Amino acid sequence: MGAAASGTGEPGGPGETGTARRVWLPEPPEVYDDLPAGLAIDVYDGLAEPPDTIGDVAFYVPPYMGAPHTVEIIADMPRLEVVQTLTAGVENVRPFVGPDVTLCNARGVHDASTAELGVGLIIASLRGFPDFVRAQDEHRWAAGRRPALADRRVLLVGYGAIGRALERRLEPFECEIVRVSRTPAEGVAGMDRLPELLPTADVVVLLVPLTEQTHGLVDAKFLSQLGDGALVVNLARGPVVDTDALLAELTARRLRAALDVTDPEPLPAGHPLWDAPGLLLSPHVGGNTSAFVPRGRRLVSAQLRRYAAGEPLVNTVAGAY
Repeated sequence: MGAAASGTGEPGGPGETGTARRVWLPEPPEVYDDLPAGLAIDVYDGLAEPPDTIGDVAFYVPPYMGAPHTVEIIADMPRLEVVQTLTAGVENVRPFVGPDVTLCNARGVHDASTAELGVGLIIASLRGFPDFVRAQDEHRWAAGRRPALADRRVLLVGYGAIGRALERRLEPFECEIVRVSRTPAEGVAGMDRLPELLPTADVVVLLVPLTEQTHGLVDAKFLSQLGDGALVVNLARGPVVDTDALLAELTARRLRAALDVTDPEPLPAGHPLWDAPGLLLSPHVGGNTSAFVPRGRRLVSAQLRRYAAGEPLVNTVAGAY
């Protein structure tokens, strides 16, 4: 897919007065609703060569889960003003965004999809769905008693928009929810209370962004504080968890885990995580569902309307979380 120019008009906000602002979108403009006038739109999905307007790009929406070059190309955009990602995490984009560029993430776009997967991974792991699938392949009736989600204590580490969405979906399952965040509030514990909370948790769900503070957060000490049989669910980023430390606990069959993200990622063939006991893997698909598409398009459309009107953008990302 190459460049697809859109109409131009008089701008009403940021950009060079009297000149249509150049926007790169990952999809044709017709899939978006109510795009404002005053924009010159090209389509760049990361699969073909970039349009020759790269030097004029003012507003860039990188393709969702695109190859690294779709982010690295930001360095070749001297007139760039805004980068609007379609991901909630921006750790891969931040190094390429200069101090004069506004970086916006897709906060809220993936809440439903990721929370849905969180519930699925928790229940599948507790109830032993992977064992059922293997038994079915072997034509074997694998009956037996399994842990329920009901009456479990679920620790949400990182209580933002996705954490709240997951909590709403977990409430009907009659489990206890404990909220933990970098910033404590009423009903939300601070991260400094993890040592007292981890031993009481049956399920720990990781929802923190990847930062210097959260890199390796779940290390051998963190895991050692969990009780035998606890389930670790990573919906955050792979490097939040020390892979070797988790492997040691899984190999000892003391803990279980469900990972939508890994370190390294993609997980290479032959990596010991593939065969670790008590582990359920999904290939980083938390946000990549049919629900993402309309929500992502609505966010981009709304942001472009704000941009053209000179209004403040939403979901702006500061220098640190």
